[in-house]
This record gives sequence, structure tokens and C-alpha cells, in this order.
Amino acid sequence: MDDTQEGDGDGIGAAPPAFQAAVQALRGSRLRPQIEVEPTRAPKRLAPFAYALEAAVVDGEQDLADGRLVLLHDPAGHDAWRGTFRLVTLVRAELEPEMAADPLLPEVCWSWLTGALSARGLSYGEPSGTVTRASSHYFGGLAERPAASQIEIRASWTPREGLGGVPDASAHLAAWCDLLAQVAGLPPAGPGDASVVTLPQRRGPQQSR
Repeated sequence: MDDTQEGDGDGIGAAPPAFQAAVQALRGSRLRPQIEVEPTRAPKRLAPFAYALEAAVVDGEQDLADGRLVLLHDPAGHDAWRGTFRLVTLVRAELEPEMAADPLLPEVCWSWLTGALSARGLSYGEPSGTVTRASSHYFGGLAERPAASQIEIRASWTPREGLGGVPDASAHLAAWCDLLAQVAGLPPAGPGDASVVTLPQRRGPQQSR
């Protein structure tokens, strides 16, 4: 394993050509302006090669949602992945309490991920993950703060490899950003998406990342 692999590109030049091509596709992606994406340090022990991005859905000075996307690559393949690439993500957003109380919320949020991939026509396998909702209530010196609820989606999937063994990393990033936007409550980005159910706008700014 190359322990110099970081989100800022250290060690990318020594990686296999398929991984280099996938990383370049991520770097060259064009995304909707409300989503700010930047490279970050990648985990060192999940795969021989890794590249990571973090993103936030921004409305003025307010963060509506944030997340992290990691591209993993093992040239020898991985039995659990059933492939040589794997995408791993974490997405978080604050919710209105009534939305957080919806018993179908976890299923809906998971369908947003699979739906975002399908809407982009992406082929993938071995999806897995969790949807967690949490509520915070404040007492004592913090009693003036309103109750807060948060949704968290952790997921991973294997992107199908195309020509030269390279997945369409740019399209997977775009689908992930579609998920971020949907969790943040942004309106659909393009025609044909008007039927998508989105979360209501957040009450106030989140904690800074």
C-alpha cells in the first residue's frame, strides 16, 4: 500500500493508469454551482490506492448538507467488491423535526442514492450502507437552543468498469452530487426531475465544517 495517497494528489503519478484516469475524471468534473467540492486526505488502509473529495451544499453562508466521497482501487481485485474499484460515501444534513419523525425516511433516503445512480444511467454492483437519523435536545445552560435532527447516509458501491478497466468516475461524482443536493432540499437540477421528492429547506445554518 502506498501510504502517501492523499486527496491533494500526492502519489497519484505512481498509481496504475486506470486509477490515474479515474482521478483525472473526478478532477475535471463540472458540478452545479451550489456544491463546493475540494480534495481531502484519503484513508490509507482501505485499499492500495485511494482518492477523496469533500463537498458542501452552500446557500450564501449556510451549509445545507455536506459529505465525503472516496474512490478506492485495488488492482488485484477485491472479493467483497466484485471489482477493482469501490466508492464509499458519507452524506449528512439537518432536518426539520417533523421530517425526521417520518418512519419511511430511511427507505426514502436510500432510494435517493440508488435513484441518483440510475438516473445517470450508471451500472454498479454490491451496494451496501446505512441511513441513520439522530435528534439532539438541549437542557440547562443550552435549553434555549431548539431541538435539532440530522440524517446521515453511509454507503458504498462498486462502479462497473468500462474501456481500459476505468469506471465513469465523473458520472458517479455527478450522481453523488445529485444525492447531496436532494438531501439538502435543493430543487431538481434539470428537466425530468420535477417528480423527485426533496427535503424542505433548513431552518438555520449548520455548524461550520
